Amino acid sequence: MLPEKTHEYWMKMALKEAIYAAQQDEVPVGALVVCNGTIIGKGYNQVEKLTDVTAHAEMLAITAACNYLGAKFLEDCTLYVTLEPCLMCASALKWARIGNLVYGASDLKAGFSLYGQNILHPKTSVVAGVLKEECGSIVTDFFKSKRE
Repeated sequence: MLPEKTHEYWMKMALKEAIYAAQQDEVPVGALVVCNGTIIGKGYNQVEKLTDVTAHAEMLAITAACNYLGAKFLEDCTLYVTLEPCLMCASALKWARIGNLVYGASDLKAGFSLYGQNILHPKTSVVAGVLKEECGSIVTDFFKSKRE
């Protein structure tokens, strides 16, 4: 029997999406939706590429997961995202009834927790700070390079 994959394992997979976003000159955020040990949706920020302010990694991963399941609710799923979701993405997670949210770095400027945990569905459990240094440094380095 294979060992269960940890939050760190899945967050490393989300970080690969964030790295790809950075290579595309997008804000480096990556997300994936996992259900029963399988990735059923993933995404990276594509705001610039799609000229769409809603094309956040989480939104794209939610859409892919719902399409995969043929359903609008993700109650038995976990979203892994490298940066704390913004208010828009947190609201989408609420409507999708995501079962679990696991994020890496906190977003002290635009994260949903600035507005309170009640933004999410009441049954959503949250784990924050998984690989927070790695997840935070990719965003910090990206914006630092933009200022130079």
